[in-house]
Amino acid sequence: MTRSDFMNRLRAGLAGLPAAAINDLAADYEAHFEDGVAAGRTEAEVAAALGDPARLARELRAEAGLKRWETEKNPSAAAAAVFAVLGLGAIDILILLPILMTVLGIMFGVFFAVVGTFIAGGAVFAIGPFVGAPGGPLAALLAGLGLMAGATAAGTLLAITAIWLVNGLVWFARLHYRLLKPAIEPQAQGRA
Repeated sequence: MTRSDFMNRLRAGLAGLPAAAINDLAADYEAHFEDGVAAGRTEAEVAAALGDPARLARELRAEAGLKRWETEKNPSAAAAAVFAVLGLGAIDILILLPILMTVLGIMFGVFFAVVGTFIAGGAVFAIGPFVGAPGGPLAALLAGLGLMAGATAAGTLLAITAIWLVNGLVWFARLHYRLLKPAIEPQAQGRA
């Protein structure tokens, strides 16, 4: 594989990342080629030592998604981190995906229950004092506030759980990739 073939495939695999990030990564791999050629190796030997550019691009995209999550901690960054881990292919999707989908389904169910409880608390707070609620208007106000406060607390716990889940997935992916990397590197060096 020539330098231009390698770089074209690497850039194609990095599509979707910010242009500055793609240019920085491409410059790093161009430097690998320059150093290798300066050391007397052919472009094909350098490309073989670097490995499959498509796989390399998946790993670089995954790392970018994981770093984004570590700095931003928002739903968009969480989705990027989850998809980066799944796109890496370093984990057994047949095992992880059903577990992840079950947990996400439960979390969505709890989310809708929290929203419903908050809305119900608001209705009790707003309407309860005027419809002759048991215990009087003060009891209706306090019951409405209690429902809204409980829903807010449950929503907060749900958000903390979601952050914990994404952090755990990121940790698992990095640990799993580190365990696989030593087994992959000798194969790549054997081809060089």
